[in-house]
Amino acid sequence: MSMSTLPVRTDGEISAAAAAPGIAPSRLAVGTWQRAGLAALLALALAMPFVLSDYRLFLVTMMLITAIAVLGLNILVGYNGQLSLGHGAIYALGAYVTAVLMEHAGFPWWATLPVSAAVCFVFGFLFGWPALRLKGHYLALATFALALATPQLLKHQALEPWTGGVQGISLLKPEAPFGWKLSSDQWLYMVVLAIAALLFLAAWNLLRGRLGRATVAIREQPMAASAMGINVPYVKAMTFGVSALYTGVAGSLGAVATAFVAPDSFGMFVSVFFLVGVVVGGLGTISGALVGAAFIQFVPNVADQISKSAPSAIFAGFLILSMFVMPDGFVGLLRKAVRRVKERRTAR
Repeated sequence: MSMSTLPVRTDGEISAAAAAPGIAPSRLAVGTWQRAGLAALLALALAMPFVLSDYRLFLVTMMLITAIAVLGLNILVGYNGQLSLGHGAIYALGAYVTAVLMEHAGFPWWATLPVSAAVCFVFGFLFGWPALRLKGHYLALATFALALATPQLLKHQALEPWTGGVQGISLLKPEAPFGWKLSSDQWLYMVVLAIAALLFLAAWNLLRGRLGRATVAIREQPMAASAMGINVPYVKAMTFGVSALYTGVAGSLGAVATAFVAPDSFGMFVSVFFLVGVVVGGLGTISGALVGAAFIQFVPNVADQISKSAPSAIFAGFLILSMFVMPDGFVGLLRKAVRRVKERRTAR
């Protein structure tokens, strides 16, 4: 079997056979429902800036930013099988690249995004090479150490003139251009929505392509993938780099949205929350990143409203309940439901 024939399961993927004669009506119906669902979701997303308050719109913007970071981590963990607990450090790197360029070099916020993406990609790619010798929990511990060290490094005296030390760096939120009558939160939401849509589409195409098939093949059986001619070290490092690129862009957008960066904002729990989002949404899924991001963005707020004295316990309860109800994540639960409906229709 050649590498190009390895199957890669991605959300929303419809076989080319759907256009051929003799396709089952149920598969055509699934494709129709998917397109209708995407159209409804897009209409809802475009209507949000005009129906939500600025505060609630800011929360949705942060959810989209978190979804980009969760998707980046899922590319590494779900599709390639490399466990990372250090993506909070890469998120911080992207945020500080944007903050430093805006504060000290006078860059406009939008010009910092490609720089953050490039810096984080190079960092992830280079970090991925030595990490190839580590597997499983050893890699997780190495990346976790990176997450633990990052806040202290950002506070170091040698970097303080650039990072602002403990005080951090305050930024200005971007205003809508061309005299458009949009608030800064409305404008930023539209920008983040467009960037998130492009990155999700890029991930969908990437994971259906040659690199995506090689990534999944390495996750399933590294020795067999190597025997088929796949350059395993290169693909692993490249996957780590792409994952870091997504997370770095999310960090950059997060810095612009909050208009502030500080070392204590990027503690180890940022990495843990990203992993929670991957698991809750569904390992090895693209659309699951949105569900996972919504979970880690809104459920803590709900837990805080339920109990002011023990919100962490309430959040932990929601997390445990979700693992019992959705052991394969939300997308896995949805797939099972669709499969059962198809089986009942077939039986009838």
